[in-house]
Amino acid sequence: MTALRPSHPHPAPLTELVAGLGLSGDTDSETLIHDITLDSRDAVPGSLWVALPGRGAHGASYAGPALRCGVSAILTDRDGAAVLGDVGVPVCISDVLRKDMGEVAARVFGHPAGKMLTMGVTGTNGKTTTVALLEAALASAGRRIGTIGTIGFRLDGENLPSARSTVTTPESPDLQALLAVMAERGADTVALEVSSHAMVLERVTGTVLDVSGFLNLGMDHMDFHGDQENYFEAKAGLFTPEHTRAAVCWVDDEHGARIAERARRAGLRVVTVGSSDDVDVQLIDWQPVKPLGGRASIRLHGRPVALEIALPGRHNMIDATLALAMAECVGVPVDDALVGLRSAQVPGRMQLLELTSDAPSVIIDFAHTPQAVAASLDALAQSFEHVITVLGCGGDRDREKRPRMGLAAAERSDLLVVTDDNPRTEDPATIRRAMLSGITSARGEVVEVAGRRRAIEHALTVATADSVVAILGKGHEHGQQIGHDVIDFDDGVEARRAWFTITEGRPR
Repeated sequence: MTALRPSHPHPAPLTELVAGLGLSGDTDSETLIHDITLDSRDAVPGSLWVALPGRGAHGASYAGPALRCGVSAILTDRDGAAVLGDVGVPVCISDVLRKDMGEVAARVFGHPAGKMLTMGVTGTNGKTTTVALLEAALASAGRRIGTIGTIGFRLDGENLPSARSTVTTPESPDLQALLAVMAERGADTVALEVSSHAMVLERVTGTVLDVSGFLNLGMDHMDFHGDQENYFEAKAGLFTPEHTRAAVCWVDDEHGARIAERARRAGLRVVTVGSSDDVDVQLIDWQPVKPLGGRASIRLHGRPVALEIALPGRHNMIDATLALAMAECVGVPVDDALVGLRSAQVPGRMQLLELTSDAPSVIIDFAHTPQAVAASLDALAQSFEHVITVLGCGGDRDREKRPRMGLAAAERSDLLVVTDDNPRTEDPATIRRAMLSGITSARGEVVEVAGRRRAIEHALTVATADSVVAILGKGHEHGQQIGHDVIDFDDGVEARRAWFTITEGRPR
């Protein structure tokens, strides 16, 4: 599968595409460019190939495949240019390569974000849910909306198959191409998740969003950012005139309040969302609706509004309130948005799995931070008295959050099954021990079961019809990374298979 590209490109001279960026090298070439790519294997005549520095080797070392494919020009840094030497095509040299790559990518594809309404969402937890809620709210108002994020790319509710360069926010060449594809296919609105990695790595450079929303800042990605303040600054970087025109911030989170104040000083329109009386959009009283839903009273710029959603938990109601505030900020009729929010569902986010009538309830959720685990299990406790949790932690990532995740789950579960997530290159037993080390108190029993398939089977075996089995951490994912290999693995598929085995293919 290749990355999506518009079907009607508009070639432009290389010299126009790099004008004013301060590049050196062959910046006056009239070579026509209609595509930009990071993958040397995808280079074709008319492509600008970007050679980035890597951890082990510079991307310029892989110029051979790009040149054999007929790439028309190369963009790299000074180290890359030294590796390349004379390759027979124009080479442009940047001192801020990722930033310039984003700007050039936007130019190659004709600044597609400017042709649509664009909305971005950032935060440690809830980005995917909020984007899906925006999709439902805006579709209900008659907008043709595309979405970009962790669970894939969609337009008008249909998946857009495409290769991916990242987990959440695509690298700038693929992001700009995807925006161009959506515009070409009739989208008038795009909502995208903006990760902290995307901000540090300049993936949204070249795009000024019409509105950006901030949800929260928890503990995540310390392996990348180093500390919490760097993580905050990465998120906060979205709320500048360079990247957005308006900021909608959940200010009950102190980081949201800091961002709102910064955005206001920078001259952005700011909409504050929270539970206090002094905010623009106030979440007043949330109440659970069994089995999995909620309702709340909202004061929206002084107007009383009744908000209902089909997702459980106050954290999902916060996401919905932010989505409503963002939609209203860009002129979407509130009543239309409310209709869409009422029935919105999100794959792999508090997703109810249908089994047999006498089966336990099974919930699939992506919760993979201490805060998200706590929020998901607190939400389920509103509807279920007996909670069984299956949880692991990813390898090669954020070792510090493992004990906290274990404790958050143990304190909220009648049975916690500690198991494996994506161990990657780490020893799964070591990861499980780290989770168990943090469990200084527990509401119920805690067991360790190696192997995620066996853990799901164990949970369903001991569950009763009155139980809820919460399988957390992987959500929508269809694979499990063990070592350097990714095997087929889907929590929902595995749960159905386990239940079939337990009941021997017959309803009990």
